[in-house]
Amino acid sequence: MSEKAEKNREKAKNIIMLHGGSIRTSVAIEAGIHPRTLYLLRDQGEIEQISYGVYRLTNLPPISNPDLVTVALRIPKAVICLISALSFHELTTQVPHSVEIALKKGSEVPRLKHPPISVHWFSAHTYSAGIERHIIDGVKIQIYNIEKTIADCFKFRNKLGMDVVLESLRIYKNGKKYNVSKLLKYARICRVEKIIIPYFEAML
Repeated sequence: MSEKAEKNREKAKNIIMLHGGSIRTSVAIEAGIHPRTLYLLRDQGEIEQISYGVYRLTNLPPISNPDLVTVALRIPKAVICLISALSFHELTTQVPHSVEIALKKGSEVPRLKHPPISVHWFSAHTYSAGIERHIIDGVKIQIYNIEKTIADCFKFRNKLGMDVVLESLRIYKNGKKYNVSKLLKYARICRVEKIIIPYFEAML
């Protein structure tokens, strides 16, 4: 390997590390990594393809939540919501069968074969409210906070089933950090305040 190729290789690895150890092909090229260098790293086992167009350094620890990481890298504007968010916040005994994501109405329809995703289209106001950003395996994941997630679940109660929704409310209420005013704030945003209040009061 020539000295120039070796320098390009090390530069590419440093760039990928600065992006948390995982990078999309388009982002890599924009950052100055030549496609030839990227494929060389792949062929040499320095990086692995974890999804179409997404690569990760192989010397990092195993991914703890590959589905969320893949979705975040492939669909940067997606916000983890509903059952997937309940699972992340440990507010349900349900096992998500797909990664449920929220996108703003009018956004481009995502194309992702794996993992399976369920897309929910939110208005600009409800989409932007309550977003938290967590770092998982070096990747920034957007996910709704606990109170926004519960409010969303009440909004989608007919789809999810009231048993799932009430279970999440019960676990939340029995926790040490439940905040009634914060819950009602997001309930108002989702226009489910009058629906949540009777259920919450019945649990007091």
